[in-house]
Amino acid sequence: MKLYILEDEALILQHLLQVVQNIPYVEVLGHAAEIAKAAGEIPVLKPDIILADIRLKDGDSFRLFHELGSGDFQVIFLTAYDQYAIQALNMGAFGYLLKPIDEVALASMLSKCYQHRQQEQFNSQQLEIARQHYAAQGVISSKRIALKLLEYVEIVSVEDIMYCKSDKGYTTFFLKDKREILVSKGLIEYEAALLPLGFVRCHQSYLVNFQYVKKYYREGVLQMMNNEQIPVSSRKKEEVMKYLENIS
Repeated sequence: MKLYILEDEALILQHLLQVVQNIPYVEVLGHAAEIAKAAGEIPVLKPDIILADIRLKDGDSFRLFHELGSGDFQVIFLTAYDQYAIQALNMGAFGYLLKPIDEVALASMLSKCYQHRQQEQFNSQQLEIARQHYAAQGVISSKRIALKLLEYVEIVSVEDIMYCKSDKGYTTFFLKDKREILVSKGLIEYEAALLPLGFVRCHQSYLVNFQYVKKYYREGVLQMMNNEQIPVSSRKKEEVMKYLENIS
């Protein structure tokens, strides 16, 4: 698991490095004391997890992650002020730790993050097996999917779904008739059914129906038929390109 550290207090940085060097599955890619430096290095180094102080000399890291957007990394915020906890979690942080950093708490949170990444990889492998299975069976494109809402279950034709967006354990289905359906399940719950039917997971937060894709910009953006722009994460670009090459 590749780690990046954003911390401007030298003693705390040294303490963090000492702790993580004893964790065999953690590889430190780099560290920064300034937001500007981290903004340039994170997209290039592509860490799996970032330990980030919230308040730094040149600003706060909330702004940094807002500008970077939802990448293929998890963030553990470090702070001496517990009033930032709710804001950190609302941003989708994996967690937060209060200073002074407790070694056991840090190791435990990194372990949970590692297990989470391992489970994600396993799920991806299982989804690929399911995709190949359904493709071999020649699953018809008119398949429907049941979306369970609070008061009723709505049956939606898969071909009417333009894309799905996941956020904090919920998934919004965006339909071609401009309706939006919000369900209280994560995107992972629908991947096995949708991937064999022309959908691509282009980002950890997005699953798109490729029949509604109009353009692909090589910097990592899909433009949909309704002109909505969907990000393509760096780790998914190769998968998207392979899909484009197979379009006939």
